[in-house]
Amino acid sequence: MTRRRVGVVLVSHSAEVAGSVAEMARCLATGGAAAAVAAAGGAEGGGIGTSAELIKRAVHRVDAGVGVVVIADLGSAVLTVKALLEDKELPDGTRLADAPFLEGAVGAVVTAAAGADVAAVAAAAEEAYGYRKA
Repeated sequence: MTRRRVGVVLVSHSAEVAGSVAEMARCLATGGAAAAVAAAGGAEGGGIGTSAELIKRAVHRVDAGVGVVVIADLGSAVLTVKALLEDKELPDGTRLADAPFLEGAVGAVVTAAAGADVAAVAAAAEEAYGYRKA
């Protein structure tokens, strides 16, 4: 039986950024079962922006019924996710992580791939603020 894993959605103003960060996180989470990761980047018709519809579709695509952690890059991406949560347009168990985009994504995807619950996946993303580079 396959264990259901927490999904991760990466919301960026750029489709290319969201997709590239998702791919990098997937690659760094090797060695275990794959986590469900989706990118929701850019405006619906393309270009730079944030789309509530793209976010909703991405969350539903990775939702296995055990929670979804959303990581947003900045500004309107964060506000859009918060509005969707407040309006209950995202599945129960969806959480917005207060995390740096790249490092948080890697922490979340690695932790989700290991089979952790939604609280642990969100915590792993948020702990990335403490990663020091010097």
